[in-house]
Amino acid sequence: MANSLSLRRISSMSNNGWDRLFKAKTMVRAGLQPYEVVHERGIHQVRHYLPLTEDEIMVGESVVPVSKTRNPIPLVLVAPLAVNMYVYDLLPERSLVRYLMAQGFDVYLVDWGCPTRKQAGLTLNDYIADFLPECLNAVREHSGSKKLNLQGWSMGGGMVLAYTALFKDADIHSIVTYGTPIDGHANGAIGKQYQKLAHVLKTARLNFRKVPAKLLYTPGWANVIGFKLLDPVGSLKGYWSLFTQLDNREYVAQHANQAAFIDSLEAYPGGALRDWFCSIWLENETARGQFKVGKQVAYFADIKCPVLGVAGKSDNLANVSCCKAIVNVVGSDVKEFFIGPGGHIAIMSGKDAPNTIWAKTVSWINAQS
Repeated sequence: MANSLSLRRISSMSNNGWDRLFKAKTMVRAGLQPYEVVHERGIHQVRHYLPLTEDEIMVGESVVPVSKTRNPIPLVLVAPLAVNMYVYDLLPERSLVRYLMAQGFDVYLVDWGCPTRKQAGLTLNDYIADFLPECLNAVREHSGSKKLNLQGWSMGGGMVLAYTALFKDADIHSIVTYGTPIDGHANGAIGKQYQKLAHVLKTARLNFRKVPAKLLYTPGWANVIGFKLLDPVGSLKGYWSLFTQLDNREYVAQHANQAAFIDSLEAYPGGALRDWFCSIWLENETARGQFKVGKQVAYFADIKCPVLGVAGKSDNLANVSCCKAIVNVVGSDVKEFFIGPGGHIAIMSGKDAPNTIWAKTVSWINAQS
């Protein structure tokens, strides 16, 4: 009996290992939720996810009924640069967009596309003052609603805050940020290193903002390596867990889906990367409640709508101390900070996100209505 079980386990490990190595695409179930493109300009577009046809959906291991009550204000997800959109719809049972639609939201997603060297010169001024307003206007025209709820993950949250502050958009009904750094110098050891670097550059009278944008263009493969180097131990643990659970088909499939996202990061336009690096990590101007947008300055005190900031308890890229400063800088009367489980990616698509971070997001936005 024991020999039979061992043989079956070895056979499962062999089959799963072969499929993971050579047929990984057949195991990927990310990005399957249907959508229509309601706006497109160059490489970026706005997706509108088509309503669910089911009466209930699986979220993790739980059955969630699809709400018949619709929220009249659309929810627009603003992605950060350098990521692909798989993270928003990682698995049918772990899909943020499906969960939000099941909770009654009309969901749109701003996808910044796949920058090449042709887009190397794009700056955050292009994204915040030009592209994002155009995308939000497209959502308003398509949905028929002037008011919008906005959610931004990481840099996407910074774009949302800067846009709302710069244009003083009174029709932004609420803002939710996930893992958005505000006080860069409070970001643990790496924050202290950036603070020292800023001092060195200032002493040497060197202005990093004057570095030509095209010199800072970062290809996707470099972003993949850089992301994994931020948590090398965690990356190794992930592969070790895969090896130890190679006989578990479901675990191997989840690993393949996660890898489809992490191993397929997009490039950073050099100008946008330079602007973000300066504002957040070097100059740390966001901790003072401001953000340079080209020749203009967005003051976060001008944000008056309700704001919810979310951070991951074990996020190494933007830690709790770095993110919680959001409640100090926005001018909103209603503002809250919430700490959820997981790291920078897990707050978006981790197994614990639905019952914690996603549920908090839905209940909080509904409370503002």
